[in-house]
Amino acid sequence: MKKKTIRKTGVAIAGILFLLAVSYVGLAEYYKNGFSYGTWINGVYCTGKTVEEVNEELLKSCSYDGLTIYDAKGEPFLIKAEDIGFTFDFKEALRLHLSIQHPYLWGYRLIASKEKKLAPDISFDENRLWEVLESSPAFMEKKADERQVWIVKADNGYMLVDERKGVLDEEKAKKAVRRSLLAIETELDLEESGCYMDLPYTEEMKETLALWEKVRDFQDCRITYCFGEEQVPIDASVVCDWMAAGENGEFLYDEEGKIAADEKKIEEFVDRLAEEYDTVGGVRHFQATRGETVEVEGGTYGNRMDRKAEKEYLKQAFAERKAEMHMPSYLQEGWQQGKDDIGSTYIEVDMGEQMMYYYLDGKLELETPIVTGNTGRRWGTPEGVNYVYAKGRNRVLRGPGYESHVNFWMPVKGNIGIHDASWRSEYGGEIYKSAGSHGCINTPYDAMSDLYDMVEVGTPVVMFY
Repeated sequence: MKKKTIRKTGVAIAGILFLLAVSYVGLAEYYKNGFSYGTWINGVYCTGKTVEEVNEELLKSCSYDGLTIYDAKGEPFLIKAEDIGFTFDFKEALRLHLSIQHPYLWGYRLIASKEKKLAPDISFDENRLWEVLESSPAFMEKKADERQVWIVKADNGYMLVDERKGVLDEEKAKKAVRRSLLAIETELDLEESGCYMDLPYTEEMKETLALWEKVRDFQDCRITYCFGEEQVPIDASVVCDWMAAGENGEFLYDEEGKIAADEKKIEEFVDRLAEEYDTVGGVRHFQATRGETVEVEGGTYGNRMDRKAEKEYLKQAFAERKAEMHMPSYLQEGWQQGKDDIGSTYIEVDMGEQMMYYYLDGKLELETPIVTGNTGRRWGTPEGVNYVYAKGRNRVLRGPGYESHVNFWMPVKGNIGIHDASWRSEYGGEIYKSAGSHGCINTPYDAMSDLYDMVEVGTPVVMFY
């Protein structure tokens, strides 16, 4: 019995092994026409599938819009994939992978299976690619043999235009573009990829470069004029007009071989500077207390540059290539320099409203009604921006037909001043039109006493109707 049992068991085991062998061989034959068991490629399950079937599935997950190239200026240009016939294909890579899969080793992949990464074959129409590239801004710039070197005058002075620097090497660029497309890259910086080069100079170009060094040296001026908070840099845009030139416009040179300066042009520049920043007697736009901006012209207050001293200074400072912040010399100097020279401390005489105000650092410290010159007798107080040029107490004011004692006297223009008027009991209104002063600004005693103590000599006095 035991022998029969053993024999039956052996026959059963042999049968099972035979069936397993037949199944294994059968599956191996099945895998001959497709990928073996447990094959994953780029996330696609490939077991039993043909190359064509897997290729079709892989292509569904592939997309490519094209390559954006950037030139040296950072300008982008898109090469669209569709414009150059760009395509993906995995067939060759799949066939190669399939060829190394032995169908009878499929069982090994039961325990050793892992995903495979395959890169596609890339193809595109190179003739169409070059046509597209030739239309890009980077490739449409001047060719190497057209590039020159010259000096040109612009708003900010003379400039060197050097077209020999940073020239696109088209062959290198084409190769770089081709590599990027084959690598399925989306961006390519031509400058970072070393696609730009500098071209050699001709002898004539070298002469231009030598001249440019002299021009650049001449224009290297770092003097800055200071008018209060306003600054006027004397830079290349200014000094480019100071170069001495011959009848034909050629530069003239000094004994050292440097470009010579035309001193007359430097003097003309100082004159223009003075005309712009001298304020004595000029037109000012003043924000009146009554709430409007008034135009005030004339007067004695302001800044007047010493043109003679400044012409000598600038010629010497420029010749010595000084680099400094310079405050000009003045024949007359206001409390502040610059175009807005009144500042925030001043006396405002509104003759139209017959009111006077005193501001200290922008804060109103005093306001009072006044009486100004008699306009009916043509003694009207003149408009203008003047200043307190003296102060005095207990003065006797004399003129044709009058002699008046005042306790406080602050002259602002000639014999016209601000003072108390003990003979008056009323101020403001329209008194000035028929019973006004001889031109002075009559002020109530108490207000004049306070004003006299607060105001310093030199304070601007803005007078207007």
